[in-house]
Amino acid sequence: MLNNLKPFLQEVWNKSGFQSMTAIQDRAIPAILEGKDLIAESPTGTGKTLAYLLPILHKIEADKSLQAIVLASSQELVMQIFQEFQKWSEGSGIRGTSIIGGANPKRQLEKLKKRPQIIFATPGRLLELIKQKKVKMHEVKLIVLDEGDQLLIPEHIDYVQNIIKSTMNDRQVVLFSATLKHAVENLAKEMMKEPEVLRVTKTESGKVEHIYFHCERRDKIKLLEKIARLDDAKSLAFINDIGELEVFKEKLKYKELSVGILHSDMKKLDRQAALKAFRDGKLKMLVATDVAARGLDIQGVTHVVHIDFPKNLSQYVHRAGRTGRMGADGTVISLVTDREERELKRFCRELNIPLHKRIFYKGQIATEEQKVQR
Repeated sequence: MLNNLKPFLQEVWNKSGFQSMTAIQDRAIPAILEGKDLIAESPTGTGKTLAYLLPILHKIEADKSLQAIVLASSQELVMQIFQEFQKWSEGSGIRGTSIIGGANPKRQLEKLKKRPQIIFATPGRLLELIKQKKVKMHEVKLIVLDEGDQLLIPEHIDYVQNIIKSTMNDRQVVLFSATLKHAVENLAKEMMKEPEVLRVTKTESGKVEHIYFHCERRDKIKLLEKIARLDDAKSLAFINDIGELEVFKEKLKYKELSVGILHSDMKKLDRQAALKAFRDGKLKMLVATDVAARGLDIQGVTHVVHIDFPKNLSQYVHRAGRTGRMGADGTVISLVTDREERELKRFCRELNIPLHKRIFYKGQIATEEQKVQR
């Protein structure tokens, strides 16, 4: 398969040290190269970005203008995909640009003057530019919906449908997601022509342990503090309410813990700075709203923590998928009250995941038995 791709892609592949393609890459790349519309579901951490990026880069003609659009629901995800593009397009002469809400529109227009062949965008800002006739869609042959289930929610779907309608009829549409409900699949099919549907259930992930601590709601902060002090931990903790996030940050900062925050109301540069500090290991813990759960690939997350219980099973899966990526091990920790404990047990039964109760003993995660033995 790799041998069929353009030489510059083979070169970057060899440099990157990947051994072999993942299951989703093996199945999606040929379908995209053949020009088929595609709906693909594959767990987080299985290499979905490259499953569409490699065939796009192979298909792009460097002497033509705009040919492909990649849409994602958050600014962070767009920037992350764009960074991957920069790495994999090295030496190809292919130009790409990112168009996101919250960024300087003038600067974005300057970027468009360089006639990129690929645009990576959030839907609202891209549609604005299409309506202003700053982005000409008639030559676009391929549209990717990354984390498609998030793009087809009421907040984004009109933008996405209008973007797709602005292209010619012979365009190709592909959608990737870690979880795919039937309603989303049906919405996607309405925008496509006889799409192939791929589902990869087996993950190439490492061993992930699911554990929980039972506590009162007010004691969650104390447990979080203990998790933030664990040796060699790089923890991503989730909270539902932005207001509460600031309170947690202040309390943990007061204890002189290396903790940052990430939420959608922060300024773009502050969001980028927090992510960079966490990625670079300067922060041991990042407390985030679910904007960070979506598609962000942060290497080496050892612990995912549910401070607030996930709203549904799909949210639990997405959050948990931030650890145990590409063969690494990880731990998913839920901090639960009585009611949440019952709900968590139901989730784990449905997912067929073993779940273990734990306590903290002398600053370490332990079982009740270990405490007695010591």
